Amino acid sequence: MKTRDIVVIPGDGIGPEVTQAVQRILEKAGASIEWIEHQAGLTALASGADVMPQETLDAIQHYGVALKGPCTTPVGKGFSSVNVQLRKKLNLYAAVRPVRSMPGVKTRFENVDLVIIRENTEGLYSGVENEVTPGVVMSMKVASEVACTRIARWAFRYATHRQRNKITVMHKANIMKLTDGLFIRCAQQIHKQEYPNIAYQETIIDAGCMRLVQDPSQFDMLLLENLYGDVVSDLCAGLIGGLGVVPGANIGDEHAVFEAVHGSAPDIAGKNVANPLALLMSAVMMLNYIADQHGDEGARAVATRIRTAYDQTLEDGCKTRDLGGELGTDAFADAVIDRLG
Repeated sequence: MKTRDIVVIPGDGIGPEVTQAVQRILEKAGASIEWIEHQAGLTALASGADVMPQETLDAIQHYGVALKGPCTTPVGKGFSSVNVQLRKKLNLYAAVRPVRSMPGVKTRFENVDLVIIRENTEGLYSGVENEVTPGVVMSMKVASEVACTRIARWAFRYATHRQRNKITVMHKANIMKLTDGLFIRCAQQIHKQEYPNIAYQETIIDAGCMRLVQDPSQFDMLLLENLYGDVVSDLCAGLIGGLGVVPGANIGDEHAVFEAVHGSAPDIAGKNVANPLALLMSAVMMLNYIADQHGDEGARAVATRIRTAYDQTLEDGCKTRDLGGELGTDAFADAVIDRLG
């Protein structure tokens, strides 16, 4: 693998400890990375900076790729989400979350293999809210033809590259005829004009969620607008053991940020019990992205080596507490390192 400069944002809560564990595994696996550390979230605030420092954004723009630990987002008050700010300011319009059954993690379903693609910049997450009159507030759902077409094309291109067979668009166009109607019309157009070889279907979101929990094997790739994608991707994580075993990526035309999709879990921070697997899986996605973007097959080889190792670790019963095991953060990292081969 060629040496790469990559921005790392440890985050807060359990972020720094799972980030350190992942960096250690990557080093032992042969990933040649120079880490450029920057802050965001509570750690940035504690140092007197803004919650999303401009220097962090500038670094990601300069180096192109970042690995990010979880950052705390206050509920109902306080500063806006670091994740939302990153996605909007860097135009990371495609959120990608692969969801697959993991060896040694027993759940209700077997052989789950889904990819959720979420539009990352519009919808209700545009943050356009105001108080109409005391006691009455309004939130505006934003949809543009440019963004809807862009994410549809990105999803079909991903399906082709990854040899996926079918895309299902989940929507509520029976009620939100303009916004969700635009979303499905753009997807229909891209399918018909550019990717007719990929199977395509649509389902109303509530019925689609019911079908997911009945039998996830009937789906392959899901394409959703912002809020729906956020909710459904967590639902799908629940099919395979939770957010601790699911990676995430936010990708634009020029930059990409790979992150653990779970929260910062401040109640267990510093106790060496957090599961680093989700961030490790995100790092594997990052290495594959680097291989795709730069033709660096050495990066892909390291990614395959790490994935094989953590699959074997789980199959051998070496798990953290959230998955029914007894290992702590460092012990799990050691177990993966022992199986790198």
